[in-house]
Amino acid sequence: MISITIDNLVKKFGDNIALNGLTFRIEPGELFFLLGPSGCGKTTLLRNIAGFYIPESGRILFDADDVTRLPPHKRNTGMMFQSYALWPHMTVAQNVGFGLVERKVSKPEIERRVGEALESVRMQSYASRKIAQLSGGQQQRVALARALVIRPRCLLLDEPLSNLDAKLRLEMRTEIRRVCKEFGLTAIYVTHDQKEALSISDRMAILESGHIAQIGDPETVYRRPLTRVVADFIGETNFIAGTVVGAAPGGAVVETPIGVFEGVITESGWTPSAGEAVTLSIRPEAWKLVTSAVSKNCAPGRIGESIYLGEVAQYQFQAGDQALKIFELNPHLSQRRADVPLFATATADDVVILRR
Repeated sequence: MISITIDNLVKKFGDNIALNGLTFRIEPGELFFLLGPSGCGKTTLLRNIAGFYIPESGRILFDADDVTRLPPHKRNTGMMFQSYALWPHMTVAQNVGFGLVERKVSKPEIERRVGEALESVRMQSYASRKIAQLSGGQQQRVALARALVIRPRCLLLDEPLSNLDAKLRLEMRTEIRRVCKEFGLTAIYVTHDQKEALSISDRMAILESGHIAQIGDPETVYRRPLTRVVADFIGETNFIAGTVVGAAPGGAVVETPIGVFEGVITESGWTPSAGEAVTLSIRPEAWKLVTSAVSKNCAPGRIGESIYLGEVAQYQFQAGDQALKIFELNPHLSQRRADVPLFATATADDVVILRR
């Protein structure tokens, strides 16, 4: 397993700066996700790491080796794409072994390594089948085996599960993590699926317009977003405008149109002053509905529209002119009538104070 260092990387397409001085390090054996809105630079970054693009400046290091200007075939990276890119006229075993044939590996060694790769993705009994005889999930397992069989220094995945249905995506993302950890692979995974990233990544980077908005483990990025962009992109949240009225341990007290809230500050080095306009971010599941008011972090209102999903109910809670989205686990809708006044409360630890 290797570390991957991105050092002040800049990539341009004409006058458009796709990557603007990115610097970070991926640890050996880490499953690292790249996320962000369309056009933020995540696929461009992956293609620079793979060698399909050459940056204008900066470096890419595999451990201490500078691979910035090496062609793709000399970097020894395994790749999985959104399209499976499998040869339909070949068998499963022939597809998996294709890269070894190109590398002029001996036939006995090819057979041995193909067998090991197929066994690792639980497809050894399908070795003689043609690709057209496989389901989408099985084809993706073959693509994973093909990436592993060359014994890559790292694994690069570009939205590999986007063509699968929801059930297969759940199954395959667990498989990809299992295989990466069993092989000790450093892996970089591009996706637009936030749940995918939250469920299997070790760390993730949120990109915005060629910059890194935040890097961290899934819980930190979700619970402690540094910017409004990150809070809005990862999961769902309620944004509430307010004005700082005082200090609090690790945070501040903010007056809003729906009440006074105490929250935490996540941006290092920033202490908003009294009178400064800020934005609160409160996740829908952080709210608790109660029948009695408390002094802080409490908004009076009534339930409007509700959606019952069995294990969770989603409410539109009207607090004055502010419509809040609230999720309640194990709900009892009979106790949540629209004509009953309620109060939505959240702990200070669940209220994140962001720059306006």
